[in-house]
Amino acid sequence: MMENQMVAAEPTAEEAAALDELYRDFAAESLVPLWTEIGDLMPMHPKPAAVPHVWRWNTLLPLAERSGELVPVGRGGERRAIALANPGLGGRPYATPTLWAAIQYLGGHETAPEHRHSQNAFRFVVEGEGVWTVVNGDPVRMSRGDFLLTPGWNFHGHHNETDRPMAWIDGLDIPFVHYTDTAFFEFGTERVTDESTPDISRSERLWAHPGLRPLSGLGNTVSSPIGAYRWEHTDRALAQQLALEDEGHPATVHQGHAAVRFVNPTTGGDVMPTIRAQFHRLRPGTATPTVREVGSSVYQVFEGRGAIVINGEVNTVEKGDLVVVPSWAAFSLQAETPFDLFQFGDQPIIERLNFNRTYIEGTTK
Repeated sequence: MMENQMVAAEPTAEEAAALDELYRDFAAESLVPLWTEIGDLMPMHPKPAAVPHVWRWNTLLPLAERSGELVPVGRGGERRAIALANPGLGGRPYATPTLWAAIQYLGGHETAPEHRHSQNAFRFVVEGEGVWTVVNGDPVRMSRGDFLLTPGWNFHGHHNETDRPMAWIDGLDIPFVHYTDTAFFEFGTERVTDESTPDISRSERLWAHPGLRPLSGLGNTVSSPIGAYRWEHTDRALAQQLALEDEGHPATVHQGHAAVRFVNPTTGGDVMPTIRAQFHRLRPGTATPTVREVGSSVYQVFEGRGAIVINGEVNTVEKGDLVVVPSWAAFSLQAETPFDLFQFGDQPIIERLNFNRTYIEGTTK
């Protein structure tokens, strides 16, 4: 104890009785004194309720398949989507306090009806093909490795044109929108407005040309106008970063660690105002520095085997596994084989509010 720190004297019986009465009167008027809550309200560093957790793809997928046999998809339930519920959040269907993630499953020749909502959404496909998501009337093919956008208040539905079921992950900002009481929802058509199956969507034909912007779309958009970021481009970008590293040119984030961020071509910023999406590729044997950062993320292993070390615990993961990294948790990535990971997080919210802070272990920052 510091010498100049004052020690409060024990209250007398009369003072204790008066304090009890004061606190009862506070409660009666829906008041809470700061001095009893400051440790929880203003901690010395973030103390998230969300905990690190791993969901195994080889468990998730069979459960989704069973749901496909027993639970219809259609108006009312809208989607056969199974949310990841972080064990630290009291049973809420949230991966973190700001992020929602789920495995969605659509059977052969099924259609998920159109609707729209305030929440921003995306889809990432770890395996499979045969489904088109129709966003504001634009059919967008879904296939392995593709990252697909459904920004807030865009009508969207899905249709499967094959005999085979397909599963993918959905990511949304549902918890953040719910907390801020900003949600709206509206039903659309029972089917989808366009059941065609083009290889390339209209949004891609207009916008998905590297370094080129159509003069018909010079206004900036809140979310990216690109409906799908195709795996072939992501894969090539990561491979070229590593190739440049091999040639002696500094092109990777860390030695043996290539990474890209999906961006809105009209602003150069994040694809949506509340969600950041990135992709990582690590060479076998590569380990990233241990980092703490304000804001939470969810990782899904796209290919390979490795570990995500969180607060000292080694979580070995492989294809399809999903891992949540809470705010200010110390984490690093470790590759056993060539290791590809998709990541999404709430960093645009954190940065816009100027709450962002990062600490890299072994530095003085």
